Amino acid sequence: MKQGKLINRIMMLVLLAAVVVYLAASAWRSFRDPYTFVMSYAYTVDDSLEATGFLVREETVLSGGGGTVELLPEEGEKVARGEKVALLYQSGEGLERRQELESLTLEREQLEYALERAQTGGDASQLSQQVLDAIADLHASVAAGDLTRLEEEAQKLKSLVYKREYTFSEGEGEGDASAAIQASLDEVEAQISALTAQAAQDTTAVTAGQSGVFSGQTDGFESQLTPDKLETITAAELAQLARQQPEADPNAVGKLITDATWYFVFAAGSEEAQRLHQGSSVTVRFSRDWSGEVDMTVERVGEPEEDGQCAVVLSTDRYLSETTLLRRQTVELVFDSREGIRVPTESIRVVEQTVTDPETEEESQVLTTGVFVLVGQQAEFKPVTVVEQMEEFALVVPADGVSDSEALRAGDQIILSSVELTDGAVILDS
Repeated sequence: MKQGKLINRIMMLVLLAAVVVYLAASAWRSFRDPYTFVMSYAYTVDDSLEATGFLVREETVLSGGGGTVELLPEEGEKVARGEKVALLYQSGEGLERRQELESLTLEREQLEYALERAQTGGDASQLSQQVLDAIADLHASVAAGDLTRLEEEAQKLKSLVYKREYTFSEGEGEGDASAAIQASLDEVEAQISALTAQAAQDTTAVTAGQSGVFSGQTDGFESQLTPDKLETITAAELAQLARQQPEADPNAVGKLITDATWYFVFAAGSEEAQRLHQGSSVTVRFSRDWSGEVDMTVERVGEPEEDGQCAVVLSTDRYLSETTLLRRQTVELVFDSREGIRVPTESIRVVEQTVTDPETEEESQVLTTGVFVLVGQQAEFKPVTVVEQMEEFALVVPADGVSDSEALRAGDQIILSSVELTDGAVILDS
C-alpha cells in the first residue's frame, strides 16, 4: 500500500515537472521569437457625429370610448379614409364573439367552396396540389424564421384542408351531398347573423377620418411636437422637452400619421452645426430601436444660442412605416465613409526602394510606404497608401500602380517584427 502511494507521488511530480518545463519553453520561445502575425481585414472608417433628438410627424390621435380594444391594422400599415382601425368591446364577451365570428366566416367560405364543387364538379387533384403548396409555403416561412405571415399562411392551409375534406366526403349521390352542404351553410349563416346582431349592441368601430399610416402607440408628444413648431423651435426648448414625460391619452386607441414626410430634430454645438447646410444631405444611421440608414435633407439650422447650441431639423419621406414607434433617439450622422484594409499602426514601414525610369532607364532611390506580409515562409513588402491614421490602427489601400500580385488584400498575414525586415527575408518558425 505504501509502495503504491510512493509510485503515485512520483508520477505526479514527474507530470508537474513536465508541465513546468513546457511552460518555461513556451515562454522562452515567445521571448526569442521576434515576429508576430496579425490578420488584415476590410474595414470602414466613418466621419460622423452623434446626435440625440426627436422624430416628428404629422399625427392625429384616434380616441375610443374605453373597454377592450382590438386593433385591426398592423403597425405601420397604410389605411384608407373610413377604414376600420379598431373595435371597442364593452366586455370580454365581445372579443370572444369576434373570434367566433371569424371562425364561422372561415367555415362559411369553406362550405361555399364545397357546395360549388359538389354542384359543378372540379379537379380534386388541383385542390390537393394547393394543399401541398400551402404546406410548403408554411414550412419555408418557419425554416427561414419569417413569422410575419405565419398566421395568414396557417389560416390558408386550414381553409384548404377543410375544403378538401368536404370535397372528398361528398359520397356517391351528388344531390344528397349538395343538400347536406347547403343545410350546413344555412346553419352557419344563421349563427353569423345572430352573433352580428349581438355585436351591434356592445361593439363600437373606430374608423380613420382620413388616409394615413396607422400606429398603435401614442406617447403624448403628438400635440407638443408638430412639423409646424419645427420652424421656430430652439435648442433650449428641445432640452426642456427631453426632461418631460408627457402622458398619453388614456382613451387613445392609436394614431394616424397623415403626411409621408417626417423629421428628426436635435440640438448641435455651433462647431458641429457648421458642417450642416440647409438643402444639403446627410446619412442618418439608427441602431437602437431600429437598425437602418436613411438619407435626410437639412431643412433648417437655427441660430446659436447663449450656450452655443442650435436646433437642427432634418427631413425625409422614406422608411415611415418602419419608424412609427420611434420618438427620442440617439443616431449617428455620417458625413463620409472611407473603406480600406485595417492594419496595426506599428506595421506601417517606410523603406527605400530602387526604381527604374522606363524612358531613361535611370535608377533612383525612393521612399515607399507599405507593410510586410507573410507569403509562404517569406516576408513580402506590399506598398500601400494610408487613408486614415488612428492611434491603434491604420486604414490603408494598395498603392497606385502596383500589380495585382503586389497589392495588399484583406486576409493577408501582417508581420510585426522587433528586428529589421527586408523584402524576401525567410521567416522561420522558432
